[in-house]
Amino acid sequence: MPGLVSATGVLGFLADEEHDLKVFALQTLNDDIDTVWTEVAGALSQIEALYEDESFPQRQLAALVLAKVYYHLQAYNESMTFALAAGDLFKLDAPGEFEDTIISKCIDQYIAVSSAKHTVPKSPQNDNSLPALATTFASGAADGSALISPTTPFSQTTLPSKSLLSRVSTDNAILDPTFQPVKEGRSGSIAPINDQATQAALQRIIERLFEACLKDGRYRQVVGIAVEAKNLEVLRRVIKRASDDEKRSKTKSTDGQGPAEELMEYALSICMDIVQERSFRTEILRLILDLLNDIPNPDYFAIAKCVVYLSSDEEASRMLKQLITSGDRNSIANAYQIAFDLYDNGTQEFLGKIINSLPSGEPAKAPASDATEEEPLLENQQSSEEELSDELSKVYKNVRSILDGSKTIQLNLEFLYRNNRTDLSILNKVRDSLEGRNSIFHTAVTFCNAFMNQGTTNDKFFRDNLEWLGKAVNWSKFTATAALGVIHRGNLTQSRKLLEPYLPRQSGLSSGSIFSQGGALYAYGLIHANHGAGALEYLKSQFTSAEEEVIQHGGALGLGIAGMATGSEEIFDNLRTVLFTDSALNGEAVGLAMGLIMLGTGNVRALEDMITYAHETTHEKIVRGLAIGMALIMFGRQEGADAMIEGLLNDPDPTLRYGGIMTVALAYCGTGSNKAIRKLLHIAVSDVNDDVRRVAVMSLGFILFRKPGSVPRMVELLSESYNPHVRYGSAMALGISCAGTGLDEAIDLLEPMMKDPTDFVRQGALISLAMIMIQQNEVMNPKVAAIRKTLKKVVGDRHEDAMTKFGASLALGIIDAGGRNCTIGLQTQTGNLNMAGIVGMAVFTQYWYWFPFTHFLSLAFSPTSIIGLDHDLEIPSFKFHCATRPSLFDYPPEQEVKAEEGPTMVATAVLSTTAQAKRRAQKKERAQRRESMDIDSSAKPTVSDKMEVDEKKEESKEKKEGDAGEKEASVAPADTKKKGEKEKVGYEMENLSRVLPGQLKFISFPTGRYKPVKKPTGGPLLLQDTQPDEEKSLIEEKLKKVTTEKAPVAGQSNAGGSSAGLTPRQQQNLISQALRAGTGGDLRSLNELSELLGRQRRGDLAGATDEGGAAAAAGVLTAIDEDGEGDEEAEVPREFEYFTDNEEDEDDE
Repeated sequence: MPGLVSATGVLGFLADEEHDLKVFALQTLNDDIDTVWTEVAGALSQIEALYEDESFPQRQLAALVLAKVYYHLQAYNESMTFALAAGDLFKLDAPGEFEDTIISKCIDQYIAVSSAKHTVPKSPQNDNSLPALATTFASGAADGSALISPTTPFSQTTLPSKSLLSRVSTDNAILDPTFQPVKEGRSGSIAPINDQATQAALQRIIERLFEACLKDGRYRQVVGIAVEAKNLEVLRRVIKRASDDEKRSKTKSTDGQGPAEELMEYALSICMDIVQERSFRTEILRLILDLLNDIPNPDYFAIAKCVVYLSSDEEASRMLKQLITSGDRNSIANAYQIAFDLYDNGTQEFLGKIINSLPSGEPAKAPASDATEEEPLLENQQSSEEELSDELSKVYKNVRSILDGSKTIQLNLEFLYRNNRTDLSILNKVRDSLEGRNSIFHTAVTFCNAFMNQGTTNDKFFRDNLEWLGKAVNWSKFTATAALGVIHRGNLTQSRKLLEPYLPRQSGLSSGSIFSQGGALYAYGLIHANHGAGALEYLKSQFTSAEEEVIQHGGALGLGIAGMATGSEEIFDNLRTVLFTDSALNGEAVGLAMGLIMLGTGNVRALEDMITYAHETTHEKIVRGLAIGMALIMFGRQEGADAMIEGLLNDPDPTLRYGGIMTVALAYCGTGSNKAIRKLLHIAVSDVNDDVRRVAVMSLGFILFRKPGSVPRMVELLSESYNPHVRYGSAMALGISCAGTGLDEAIDLLEPMMKDPTDFVRQGALISLAMIMIQQNEVMNPKVAAIRKTLKKVVGDRHEDAMTKFGASLALGIIDAGGRNCTIGLQTQTGNLNMAGIVGMAVFTQYWYWFPFTHFLSLAFSPTSIIGLDHDLEIPSFKFHCATRPSLFDYPPEQEVKAEEGPTMVATAVLSTTAQAKRRAQKKERAQRRESMDIDSSAKPTVSDKMEVDEKKEESKEKKEGDAGEKEASVAPADTKKKGEKEKVGYEMENLSRVLPGQLKFISFPTGRYKPVKKPTGGPLLLQDTQPDEEKSLIEEKLKKVTTEKAPVAGQSNAGGSSAGLTPRQQQNLISQALRAGTGGDLRSLNELSELLGRQRRGDLAGATDEGGAAAAAGVLTAIDEDGEGDEEAEVPREFEYFTDNEEDEDDE
């Protein structure tokens, strides 16, 4: 039957008195509404009258026609309302744009209504929300005058509210309590529904939709809607339904997970990655935790994720005890793996509570005389009341060693030590290119060395360059000593022995420079970073007994790093006491340390003390330290930090506004929060202070590091700003958010910034490029070779600015961090926030004001490895498979060292007059030769002689080329073989190998003796031994064989006048003087002297190395700077010896 061409006749039936004709008209219009809706739109009042007439039998049909007409008129709210009134006539399963649009509108409406009804229940236990601050911020701040730009129009002098919760959009939208945009009026996205019948109809539609999805097994769609609508009851019902369906069908997926387990894993992932509201996230996690505990064989690793985020130490200890007491090997392996995950994601305070609740596993023992520095995290552990078997005691002891971090630190240290690929030729080039007497350059080389060798315990560069190290003075000496802490990070058992020559003496005797003593305390904290066991007591005693401000400065930094997030009131009070002395020198470090100790606790008493003192002191350095400290206390607090953020951003002091921006960055780090991004972008273009604008743009990197692809687009325009501080901030934001990704869009933005006219913008671009390119090779990113070349070129360019050279030196250290085995990890391998890494990156950015803060970046370096462990926590020898080409994730090649060429003769300049004279002489000689040929042939031998000489020269040249060709030929076959053979895909890797984050998806474990307890995510991985009775092959730990010798005090080792303690240049001078004085003397003794010094340089003489390397290193760093400037006098050149031609002739005679 052909469709209607015109609806004029049919519309006439609507005015008829017969209901049957009206129904016929509505049915006809409904069938052809897509073609005749323009005519029907004029009769809407008639159709609405039919719908409102309760005596009309087909009111639902009239509502359906109205819904379709309003749909074509793009009045979607009215269309949805009438579609809901149509009841069952509105077909959910009918394919069409109308149905899809109305369903979408219904879902949006349901989400808005349901989320508006959602209220946050108060937690019965620890309420982590921040109480109201009693402290009042600076007067006059509330009017916003501090942030008004001189270019703000008078009509806009009243700035919008600075509260993150009350920002109003510019498109007539309002933010309801759920932060959803709700527009008013007919064109709005959400319709106000006051009619109870319509609300009930909406609920029925949604229920029908849910039931259709559940029948088809599309559980995830329902979970997504339930989470957006904040309806936890629906979420619980869906997971229960999936579990019941699984029991009926008895189906399992390929990896052994059923629909319910997969659904909970999915809900957990969207909860951690998408849900931004912290309180609602907590509710979902508690629901998932309850559901997981109801399952007979739950996913313990998912439970561990929930437990860490909820900081539920009771649940964690209960789970560990349950797994351990079950007794079977697989459960114990799971307990070990969960303990590793808990350490990787938990704070020291959280882990300490878990350790304290576990049985000690063995009776308390008297402390041994040769005990190492490692002590239990909480010394007053309660011994287990019940007697445990030897096997259980061993398991509990292992779990405690994992939870206190000692096992993970030991494994990472072994991995970095045995896989160290540091290229010393790059370090030597940086050292040779930068003048060591210049403080900024000496510090730059120190940082480059520290980052390259982070965690490898390889301090060979310092020991081999004692003359250069001796140029360090004052704060350069402080930084160089602290670099030892970065290099030996994690070397817990040897830290005191290593740093003993530099640490302050207990006896009251001076141990040298106060700068080296302060740096040593800083280094001691870096070695024990985020692992205060055994180090905090020593650092507390040194800090409280120190009288010199420099030593207090280093002690405060060491205390903060080692005691990170312990929440220790005692340490906080000690720091506050020193803060109140109002010393600018140590105040900045003390304020920062206070924040590190209370990291993430939201401690109101601490915040009030810090805010009050920040307003009272006159020292900008103290205010800055306190501002960063307050931001650290609010780490991860999200909405709980809003009151603090509002107060700080309204303060007239730009340093406190700077702290407010850092609070936004750390409170909302990794959340991708839209309101936080909006706030930062507003400040970045409106604040009158360059420092505040710079940090506002930079902080975007902290908010969005989980979504690195969105950052280049966001800062693209800011990277071209007229303001160099904004350009620098955008460069650093790219580096922070895209670290380790090799993202092409970020590199494309940063490459032009390497040529920026402002030196510090170039510096930021180079550092950010290194962060992005860390652990990238030419196969992964072809641009990495050019960027490495640029970095070396900038360092060696004598015309380049010092700031840019400093940035290039840092970049060369960052790009090869940890012996090329570390990446910058702002999140852990299991996806949680890496607290130490984020804090390290945040404090590192403060190097703008204080260079020693640069060492904090080492906290963000994360080893990239797979370390397989068996049930005894030993490292078995086994292989796993990587399904890629070996070159894809291989180490970058080392720098080619060109052989030093001897001095070449400079070509003599040939003048035009000389050339003319030569031509005349040749012409005259030819004429004479022709004349002599007529007389006799005596001149022929001369010509032949000349030819013979030329031939000899040519022969020697050909011989050299032939030798070079032979050398190339000897190397060529291997290269051509490599190029000729196509690289095979797939290769075997040994345990304890470097595995990059992007490589994990290609890793598989072939069927064999060992199989992992979970999918590898990097780091320690427990293996199930399928053949436990057979003998196992273990990998020997190399680091255990290496002992760190105590460095003797400078001056004692050289008492006998031995040459072992001489620097290389002094040794060479000694040999040269001896050779000049020894003409005709005993050459054997000179050869022996040269051989002795050569062996000492190569490290063959252990005694010479110990005394010459470590002792001299200790000597140059502990030497007291006597003069006021601290500058070392340059060496006076030796008197030149002149030789004349006459003297040489006399010697020959």
